[in-house]
Order: sequence, then structure tokens, then C-alpha cells
Amino acid sequence: MLCWGNASYGQLGLGGIDEEIVVEPRKCEFFHGKQVCDVGCGRRHTAFLLEDGTVYTCGCNDLGQLGHEKSRKKPEQVVALDAQIIVAVSCGESHTLALNDKGQVFSWGLGSDGQLGLNNFEECVRVPRNIKTLSDVQIAQVACGYRHSHALSRGENVFSWGQNRYGQLGLGINGQNVSTPQIIQSLQGIPFAQISAGGAHSFALTLSGAVFGWGRNKFGQLGLNDSNDRYFPALLKSLRSQRVIYISCGEDHTAALTKLRGVFTFGAGGYGQLGHNSTNHEINPRKVFELMGNVVTQIACGRQHTLAFTPSSGKMDSFGLGGNGQLGTRSTCNRKSPAQVRGPWVAASTPTDTGERVKKQADLRNVDDVRIQDPQRKICSLSEDIIQKWLNHSPGRLPQELQLSIKPTSFTNCVFLLRSHPDHYSTSSKCSGVDMNMARLLFHRVIPQAHPEIAQQIAASLEKNLIPRLSSSPPDIEALRLYLTLPECPLFTDRNNYVTIAIPFAKSIISLKEPPLKVLGNWWSTFEPPVFQRLVELYKEVVVYLLQMHKVGIPSVEQRIFTCFLDTSLRLLEFLHTVSERAGHIIQYDRFYIHELDDLIDIRNDYVTWIQRQMYPMGHDGVVTLCRYPFVFDAQAKTTLLQTDAVIQMQMAVDQAQMQNFSSMFLPAVESVNPCLILIVRRENIVGDTMEVLRKSKNVDYKKPLKVIFVGEEAVDAGGVRKEFFLLIMKELLDPKYGMFRYYEESRLIWFSNKTFEDIDLFNLIGVICGLAIYNLTIVELNFPVALYKKLLKRKPTLDDLKELMPDVGRSLQQLLDYTEDDLEETFCLNFTITEENYGATEVLELVPNGEDINVNKSNRQDFVNAYVDYIFNTSVAPLFECFYAGFHKVCGGKVLELFQPNELQAMVIGNTNYDWTELEKSTEYKGEYWTDHPTIRLFWEVFHDLPLEKKKQFLLFLTGSDRIPILGMKNLKLVIQPTGGGEHYLPVAHTCFNLLDLPKYTSLETLREKLLQAIDHNQGFNLA
Repeated sequence: MLCWGNASYGQLGLGGIDEEIVVEPRKCEFFHGKQVCDVGCGRRHTAFLLEDGTVYTCGCNDLGQLGHEKSRKKPEQVVALDAQIIVAVSCGESHTLALNDKGQVFSWGLGSDGQLGLNNFEECVRVPRNIKTLSDVQIAQVACGYRHSHALSRGENVFSWGQNRYGQLGLGINGQNVSTPQIIQSLQGIPFAQISAGGAHSFALTLSGAVFGWGRNKFGQLGLNDSNDRYFPALLKSLRSQRVIYISCGEDHTAALTKLRGVFTFGAGGYGQLGHNSTNHEINPRKVFELMGNVVTQIACGRQHTLAFTPSSGKMDSFGLGGNGQLGTRSTCNRKSPAQVRGPWVAASTPTDTGERVKKQADLRNVDDVRIQDPQRKICSLSEDIIQKWLNHSPGRLPQELQLSIKPTSFTNCVFLLRSHPDHYSTSSKCSGVDMNMARLLFHRVIPQAHPEIAQQIAASLEKNLIPRLSSSPPDIEALRLYLTLPECPLFTDRNNYVTIAIPFAKSIISLKEPPLKVLGNWWSTFEPPVFQRLVELYKEVVVYLLQMHKVGIPSVEQRIFTCFLDTSLRLLEFLHTVSERAGHIIQYDRFYIHELDDLIDIRNDYVTWIQRQMYPMGHDGVVTLCRYPFVFDAQAKTTLLQTDAVIQMQMAVDQAQMQNFSSMFLPAVESVNPCLILIVRRENIVGDTMEVLRKSKNVDYKKPLKVIFVGEEAVDAGGVRKEFFLLIMKELLDPKYGMFRYYEESRLIWFSNKTFEDIDLFNLIGVICGLAIYNLTIVELNFPVALYKKLLKRKPTLDDLKELMPDVGRSLQQLLDYTEDDLEETFCLNFTITEENYGATEVLELVPNGEDINVNKSNRQDFVNAYVDYIFNTSVAPLFECFYAGFHKVCGGKVLELFQPNELQAMVIGNTNYDWTELEKSTEYKGEYWTDHPTIRLFWEVFHDLPLEKKKQFLLFLTGSDRIPILGMKNLKLVIQPTGGGEHYLPVAHTCFNLLDLPKYTSLETLREKLLQAIDHNQGFNLA
């Protein structure tokens, strides 16, 4: 035990020595053979804590700060604490705090400002007293300022009491002293690792290195770039990225130690105590450059000087005020930059402590490393050994230590923090610092099947303590980690806890203010798909559970609360869906589908209610329509919605027609109207005739059921003629002779050709045809990229869409964005132009005004890519697309479109590729003498299932006119196979309009395979190519 500095009151514990000051470290013989594990230094007194939990004090005792009436010159035991095992001590200007192993706090000394926390302002208390108001809280750390005190509970609350002239209590009140410990409400929910107090300012450090300061700031000791006092804790943003692991406060200055062993100082610098080789004050944290290169493991601030310890090179540095010998340099001169303290500084094999005397003494804990924390002084967190204790504990009530670890904040703490790079010290609005896999594993260990009593206690704690206390505006992003980790707890997936835990938790998320909710969204967007999927599945299950309850029947008195629960769960899913979309689909949009909806709600009724609510808003009338959350509807449900909308629109059109017909019986001026949209067309002039009919039709006519009649043909349109009409007209419109569309060889997709000479009305017609196809549930062969459907839904196409249409160009643009070297301009040689082939001539077009003069470089490359994508999909085809859009929306406009994703809308028009060939076989019907087990049919399916995928798709094209399947799946294709006359030398024949196959009665496998492939290969598709 070495000490130096002011000895005039006996505060160095060296006994009756003559010197007033000691200018270099001197051994304190009293502690020879004893293990000191903590030292607290006041203005004129010192407290020493020994390993056995006894406390010794020496120095000035005018105000009872020693806690005994014995000798002052050498350390004497505080006998009043004999029955306690003390684990920590701290000294203020003239008061002392001691903390015992049970988390209780004792105080004595000067109390006139309330700093003893004893609910009075007595001048002095000469014997240690227990702070009763903290008796039901387990305290982990204590810290004394001059005349104020702080305590950090194991459940992470920060308490403060005493003088508050400068706001140093952090309670938001000005000047009023407080005589009992108060929780600093604005810091609740943040996991703290350390508290520290200076003359009249205070700091708290979080587990991940965020630094909060409050109180006096006259010299900039809070590091907030100003000199205004703070009555509430303020985050020191400039240190957020520095990974701070320890904070120490002097009278009016502060020092911070980082994980990378850098030392930052700020505040009063008049005596050189900041170590910057000047006497300036610093209002922002500034690195002590002369300590760079040293692996500093500890720092300590005296009243107006600072120490830094570097055991690896066996040295201690000091700087600041030296008039009392407190720098230990054998001199009483002040030092403006680090100077070596005399002494045998070596790393000890067991942690020892170094105290040194000044007017307010600096205090160095654990010589080897500040990170080695006494387990008694750590805040509570779930850890492997706590969990093991839980599991080993016999059934029944858990002891207090284990009960405490079930407290809310234990779930937020360091067990889940990332240790790898980037570790949890890199926590920001983009990085949570949480190890989700670790969280999941530990939660599953915490709540084992064999210990239901643990699960019950944790569930009760979550329900009663944690979730109700979650704030809508958390004080720091570290308090948000809980929202990530908690749903990994198995209790959430237990149906019995949906109403008590899962739904209230969802409510607390959607109640968050916008800034914290945005951070949470950012963090979720970094999730691995399986982790994100688990969260989505959880709340999909909650919705299903609620709807099942509703179906069984809910008493009318509970109807309102049910509505609230359902709305909360769906709103959280909506937020998760938005997060997934913005992050480029963390999981595919179909993973949000709730397939059970068809059985649980009346989708048609829900849609009608939704439409009514939009037409006649009724405020919040307690009705939740699922159409507000369309992402939960699967293809089956969306088709039902579309059919419902079509039926409503068509019915309205038919009703209107019938009303008109009824009127026409009495009023000759009113002409009779057909309830169907009838297209009478000639095969040889299908485009012209269709345009003529549609031009004469009113918008309302498009909503009517479509009937097609080919001139000179008898066929009744039961769907087959209509399908053939769509096939023929699309084949005609996509014919290269019109030059309306450009075909892209590599992607086999088409896009509008901005060089067409055709009447722009033709684009309107194609839009109408697409709309009619959707309304009449007929798929058409229209190979547009997803970008078309995005534009129809008023969403912006992206680079990904360009990659789909023009893979080569898309790849090149991606390479441009990904290029890391500095020679981008020379390598790519691009400017803001695009080169196009125009009937054999090359044309250079500017993407922005004066684009030819703007070179593409690192800073503007994203703008170039955006402009390129915008040109291809928007600018170059604007008039053509607007016509298409107008035509499409004539038929398919309205609210129902809002419910679709671009990919879903695409599947409605052209079908999808979710092939299920077994389902195709199952749903096929047979005519004539054919049946499931007929020898020819068995041969047919054997051959068919052996075909490669490409041939199977060709067969679909041959039979149905499209190699894609309706959005409702294979079963909706309704294939029909019938026998045909003639011998085995005939080929199978397809009646495309009816999905009907004429199959001769083949008797051998080889013949059937040969003839089927021949028929498939000779089929003409309706491609543009």
C-alpha cells in the first residue's frame, strides 16, 4: 500500500509523521500483510476496505467522517460496521458511504445537504447508519461527489441524493437538496456498468460504452461542447464511438478510458490536470496524445490532478496540480503533461490497489485492469452461472439473488452482447450489438421443461414488471435491445401467454415514438432471415389464435378488447412487413401470408366492410378489417377479393343496365343496355374490331362479364372462346410488325419500344386487355418484367428490375456501384448519357441536362445508376406507359389493386411458376372410356413425369397457351383428356381454349413418348420472338 500527497490531517495513514506533505510514494506499514481491496478518498479523510470486509479510516474527523472516535493519524477500524461484510467504500468531501455484501448502504459524516440519504439534514452523523429507504433494493455500486451521492442498483436503477445546486442529482429539478435516495427516472431501462461523481457533476457509463453526464458544467466537465449546467442526464455523443470502459471525475474535470486504451480528458485545465500541455479548459473530450502508445489499464482523478497506470511498461503517469506532492514526482510543481510517478510499478499477480493522497485523493482499483470487476459490485444480468443455479435449485420459492435475476433488466444485459467484431461497443442506430443466437440459446436454457416454477416466475415478472414499464421514448438506444431479444424467450410462443405477454409486448413496440421505432426497424433489417421469420411467425400465430377465439364466440363485453388485441398484432406485422420490404425482402412477401384466413373469416364480407369504411368513414368504431393489412392474404384470398370486387363492380354495372332497361320500357329516349360486355370480332381483324367495340363502350361496360363471339362461328362462350380471344389478340398485338415492344434476348422479356410508329391507342388497348384478363380470371402470355406491375401500383422500379430486363446492363451498373478503387473515372469512362440503336443509327441521349459534360465518379455514380434506371423504365416510355396505365385502370382501377404486391399482380395476369405436377395429375378429368387407371392414361403420366422441366412447360404451352399456371395453382387448370379415333400413328391434339387433350389410345410407352414430344415440339407459342 503506497501513498503520497497531503498528510496534514493524517489522511495518508502513515502515523505521526512530521511532514505536512509527502512528495513521492511511501509504503504504509500499517497494511503490511493485509490485503486492501478498495480505497475511498475524501477532502481530508480516507477509507480503506480490507479483503475480509472490514473498514479502516483515518484523517480529519471534525464532521464525524471517520465513523469512529479513535486516532486520526493512522487507520482505525470502524467498529460499528463489524457485523457487516463491506464490499465497497466511497468518500465525499466530508462524508463516507459503505456497501455490504447484501446490497445495503451505510452512511456517516457531514449531512447538512442531505448527502447521507437519512431523510434529514443533520449537521453530522458520527456513527454509520443504514439508509433505510434503500433496504428493499440491492445496491451494486456507490459513488460520492463533494456533497452528493449516487448508488447503482443491481437491477440497474441509478439513485441520487444530497446537494443539487447545479443539477448534480440528475432529477431535473433545480437547486433543491434531497435527503432520501431518488431514482433518476430518465435513465430507467439502460444497462449501466459504472457510476462516477466529481465535485458537483456526475457520470454513468453503460455496458456498451455510452456516457451520460449531468450537473455542473462551468468548465466543460460534461464534455458537451458548452458550459451550461445540466439538470437531466445528457448523452455525451462525441464519446459514443470510442468504446469507453471507465470514467473518473475530479473536482471540475473528467477522464475517460477506452477499450483501445486511449485516455480522453475534458473540463477544467487550469493546473494542467487534462494533460494536454496547456492550462486551457476543454469543453469537448480530447485525447491525451502523450499517453498514446501506452497500454493504460486504469485512470484516476484527484481533485485537480490525474493519474494513468500502464503496468505493461511498469509506469504510472501523473499531471495537474502538484503543490501538495500529490503528483508523486518528488516535486511540488504543477505538470501540464504526463510525468512519471516514482515507484516500483509492476503488474501484480493478484489484484492489488494503489491509493494516493491529495486534498481529494485519487483512487486506483485493480492494478492489472479496470475491467476486472468485483462480482459483488456488478449489476445483475442473466449469465451461465445464474442459470445453472436456477436449474440446480430445488422446486419452491427461489432465493433473493435468483429472484433478482428474473428482474426486467437482467434480460437486457451483457450475456446477449456481441463479443466478436463489430462488438457491442459499436452499438449505434444501425448496429444493435446483440448476439441473437446467444439470446435464443440462453432463453431456452433459462426456461426448461423440467422447471415450470421458473417459467411461471419469469412469466409473472414479464407480465407485471417488465412490459408495463416499457417507455414509449427510451432514454438511449441500449434500452431498445430488449425489444430484439425478448421475443426469443419461449414463453412468447406459448398460447397461454399470448394475451398476457405477446400482445402487450406488441403494444409497447407500436407505441414507441418515431425515432426509437426507426432504430428498431434498422436493427431488425440486419436480422438473418430465420430469426426475422420467427418473429413474424409468432405474431401470425397470435392473429390466428385471436381469430379462432372469435370464431368460437366472444362475449360482447369482451369484443372491444378483442378488437384492440387483433389490431395491435396486425399493426406489428405491418411494421415488420415494411421493414422487410425496405431491406429488400429479408423474407419473401409470401412468408407473411396467413393461410388459415379462408377458414377463419368471411373474406368477401371483410372486403365489403373495408370498402364501406373508406366511402363512409365512421371514426374508430371497433371493427378491424383485414383488408387494411393485405400482406397477410395469400393468393387464394386475394383472388377471392378480386372476384368479390369484380362481382360488386359487375353487379353494379348490371344493376345500372337493368335500371336503364326498366326505364326504357316507359321512356323511348332511353336505349336498352346489355348486362354483359359483348365483343363481336372477326378473326382476321381481331385488333381493329376489338378497338372499335371498346371505343364505343363506356367505362362501366368494362366491369361487366365478358362474352366473345367470333363472326360466323356458333360456339357459345363458356370461357373457352374468351380464352382463345385473349390468346389471339395478344399474339397479334405482340407481333414485331407493330414494333410496339422491344424483345430482350437474354431475359426473354419485353418492354415498351419508344421508337414505335403505331397509334398510341394500341397501348391503351393492351392495358384494357390486361385488365379484362384479370377481371375475367384468364391468364395471358405477356412477358413483361415485374417493373410493369410496380408502375401499375405506383411503385418505383429499381436497379434489380433493370437486372431482370437487361441482365448485362444491370450487372455492369452493379459493378460500377461496387467498384472500390480510386481510378473509377479512368476505368469506366462514363458520362451522364445513354447510347441507343435507332433503326441502324446510334443515338446518344443525355440522362440529365448537360449530361455529356458530367463524368461519372465515385460521388455521383449512384445518381447515374438512378438516372439510367429512370430513363429505361420511366422517361423514355412515359407517353406509351401512361396510355397502357389508363387502359388498365379503366378496367382494374379501384381499391382492390391496393391489396396486391407487384409479383402477385403479375401472377394474376400471366400466372406463376409454382409447378406441382402431382396436383396436375390429381385434378385432371377424363372423358369417354378413359379413367384414372386406363392403361393409356397410366402410360401417359409415366411418360409425362419423366419429362425434363422444360418439356413439361412446353406441354403446358401446347395445351393451355401458356407455360405458366393460374395464381390459384395447378388444380385450377382443369385439364381434360379424352380418347380419339384413328390409330397410334396420330399425334395428340390440344384444344387450347378448353385445356382439352385428344389422346389416341397408345399401347406402348415409346410410341406415346415419341408422339407427345412431336406434338409439343411442333406447337407454335405466342411469344414475341
